[in-house]
Amino acid sequence: MPIKRLTRLRRHSAFLLLGWFISCSSMADETFIIGVDTHLMNKSTTSAKALQLLEAAGVDSVRDDAYWSSAEPRRGLMRIEPAWQAYLSKAQEHHLRPLLVLGYGNPFYDNYAKPRKPNVREAYGNYISFVTRQLTDSVDFYEIWNEWDKENPVDPAFARDYSVLVEEASRRIRSNQRPMVILAGAVTSQGMDLGFADRLVESGILNHVDGLSLHPYVHCRSDERNTPENWIAWLRRINEDLKEKTKNKTDVPLYLTEMGWPSNTGRCGGDEKTQAAFLARSFFLVQTMPNIKGMWWNGLLNDGPDSSDPEQNFGLLTQDLSLKLAYLTLKAISPTLHQFRYDAEKSREIDSQYLLRFARGSDQIMVAWTAGLPRPIKVDASSVLRGNVQYIDTRQPQNGQVDSGIPWNCNEGRCSAQVPIDEFPKIISLGTRPALFALP
Repeated sequence: MPIKRLTRLRRHSAFLLLGWFISCSSMADETFIIGVDTHLMNKSTTSAKALQLLEAAGVDSVRDDAYWSSAEPRRGLMRIEPAWQAYLSKAQEHHLRPLLVLGYGNPFYDNYAKPRKPNVREAYGNYISFVTRQLTDSVDFYEIWNEWDKENPVDPAFARDYSVLVEEASRRIRSNQRPMVILAGAVTSQGMDLGFADRLVESGILNHVDGLSLHPYVHCRSDERNTPENWIAWLRRINEDLKEKTKNKTDVPLYLTEMGWPSNTGRCGGDEKTQAAFLARSFFLVQTMPNIKGMWWNGLLNDGPDSSDPEQNFGLLTQDLSLKLAYLTLKAISPTLHQFRYDAEKSREIDSQYLLRFARGSDQIMVAWTAGLPRPIKVDASSVLRGNVQYIDTRQPQNGQVDSGIPWNCNEGRCSAQVPIDEFPKIISLGTRPALFALP
């Protein structure tokens, strides 16, 4: 009898291990994508150093523009710009998966008009067929047009024409031998609020593409949405609306292909420390929405020297490639974003405190910050820990994990500590959980 019981236990353990490996495999396939919009592919200057810095920061993907007017500089004459080939080659060298935007019009077809008329749509389709065929081995993601809704987010006919375009364009892209991720939408914040994204989902656009892309900027909103915490609350409401528009009431795969916070001194911005804190908080907060598959920070470099202009100060780097605090912060948090899985059950959002739990197998961490005044919180360890609390403080991301000097207080096998938190997330190591209770 004991032998039979042991056999059942072994069989049960085997199933547990099998489930663990399957879950880990699934998790590896669905690793969150850390992306950056680079705006480098159409420049003649070398992008090697900038792309090398992105690889060092743990970035997975780079987004740039494959202009129709560049691919077809004369009517009916198609070509791939040498600058594109150089950029894509360097991206591959640095293990960065390119996402290219297909769009922006062409002067030979109704003077840059959107491809709404059949003849313009056919010409646009020919450009897509050529570019995706020529770049089959170099590109992982394609996005069909950019911010189509910006011109008119409320006209149903405008959304309907875009859906028709997406269906035709995706069919051409799918004809390539190599599978590619196809995105559509690139919907602005205004289009999200005014129902453009809803109309795309209702039209059945997800039958033709792999995900809906959004550009949910809020840095200039005057409705108190311009903090990461209010931003994610708004995104959750948008997400529920989109879910209701699907046929089976299922979550829509979302890709935030442009998002960012500027570091300008004037309207709509904050200093470089605020930009870095908002970057960390927004990247961690999107982990609470599993159907968000990735987020691309816009952009890599500051676009100009005017410190008061928000449009010139979104970069992770200055124009001369000097590192901003936002870059160092992204580099510090990227291993957590890649390697750890969000644990919704154990996470807490209490008033202005955000205590998000993550796990990697038996390893447990808490990412903690407050959007209010600094204060101490009680942190419970997952196992008996000796010595002091170890954490990464994104206020000083260049230091990596440090000894906080705060001791763990243990009593009867339970350990806790009082850890101060502020607006910069701390990634706090909690130790390990027993294997049978660990998240895969």
